[in-house]
Amino acid sequence: MFIVLLRFSRNVGRAGELMAGHNAWLRRGFAEGVFLLAGSLQPKLGGAILAHAATLPELRARVDEDPFVAERVVEAEILPVAPGKADERLAFLLDGAPGAER
Repeated sequence: MFIVLLRFSRNVGRAGELMAGHNAWLRRGFAEGVFLLAGSLQPKLGGAILAHAATLPELRARVDEDPFVAERVVEAEILPVAPGKADERLAFLLDGAPGAER
């Protein structure tokens, strides 16, 4: 599982012109089952995505396809997370995680 942080850079002024492409990129990530949650970092610092079902190299390649990343509107950071415990509603995230408990 991964947390992807997309922090606005100095090019934030270009966000409006690239928003449609960024939203299409998000929709594709959800449709393909990689993105579980996306939202804004507050106050207006950028965005965050909870991702799974991909390897780190696959996710890096996917993140690099985001128009916001490609055009340097945001700086991307990918944080690998090894789930150890989860609520039953999120138990699927523990499948295959060493030492994980439900």
